[in-house]
Amino acid sequence: MAMKVAVNDIKNLSGPEKAAIVLLALGEEHTKIWEALDDEEIKEVSQAMAGLGTVSASVVEDLLVEFVSGMSSTGAIMGSYEQTQRLLASFMPADKVDALMEEIRGPAGRTMWDKLGNVNEAVLANYLKNEYPQTVAVVLSKVKSDHAARVLACLPEDFALECVTRMLRMEPVQREILDKIEMTLRTEFMSNLARTSKRDSHEMMAEIFNNFDRQTEARFIAALEERNREAAERIRALMFVFEDLSKLDPGGIQTLLRGTPKEQLALALKGASDKLRDMFFSNMSERAAKIMREDMDSMGPVRLKDVDAAQVGMVQVAKDLAAKGEIMLAGSGADDELIY
Repeated sequence: MAMKVAVNDIKNLSGPEKAAIVLLALGEEHTKIWEALDDEEIKEVSQAMAGLGTVSASVVEDLLVEFVSGMSSTGAIMGSYEQTQRLLASFMPADKVDALMEEIRGPAGRTMWDKLGNVNEAVLANYLKNEYPQTVAVVLSKVKSDHAARVLACLPEDFALECVTRMLRMEPVQREILDKIEMTLRTEFMSNLARTSKRDSHEMMAEIFNNFDRQTEARFIAALEERNREAAERIRALMFVFEDLSKLDPGGIQTLLRGTPKEQLALALKGASDKLRDMFFSNMSERAAKIMREDMDSMGPVRLKDVDAAQVGMVQVAKDLAAKGEIMLAGSGADDELIY
């Protein structure tokens, strides 16, 4: 996390920041002031407080003079996530504090349930099928409904129905039980997931090379071949490039066509091989293919870098669809089909 810049000038402070500094200076004894604020005000001041960092003594003094004539400074103070949480906890219910601080902290501090939302449903279902149905019910009630639906669909049917039944009858879960489930998920599931999902370094570099424009990619591959031919060949084999879309089945092509903006498709096909272009046209209606050809003709000459960007964009759409299990992709150097 980047270090916060010290606040040395009162003129640079917003209203909520000024209020946050005064409340920090007053300390935990003055909760009556907080109780007089409404929820939106508490949220605004809390967000300002959590992001303050160090405030110089002179600024504190100027502010206190501004708020309460004659009151002197108590010295430099530190506004932090922990200090804000401590102050809020002195007058707010714990669950409300947790929810507010989670919102303030943002993506870097997302809960276990948010992290589970990024786990492939098949992987999560494979883990949960060995758990008690009641535990699975709690987990699925805490993740987003669309993700819960996908996980349930991956579970054995009888087990899934048992979990659904438990969810229908579920009472509010005690905090201790929830904490225990979170801890188990963190230590058993997420740590194992991190170990098993660690990618080969060549695969990581292939992803990076996929995002180069054509000239940069060729330059790096050529330079790498001179230093380490084996590494260059492995990266090239792992790269999934625009022409590899020719390996999609008709259903995959049609799914990709639905997920690609028409302007992007026209630009990408402008620089495609005849074989790939014909394959896409053959999976459109006769009328749609005719309109697409006319659109491409009306473009006239186009810049290579714009074509490259459109093709990279289509490859990314394909990878996103593959990650959702909606299409199958095969890597350029692979004999078997892989779901990315």
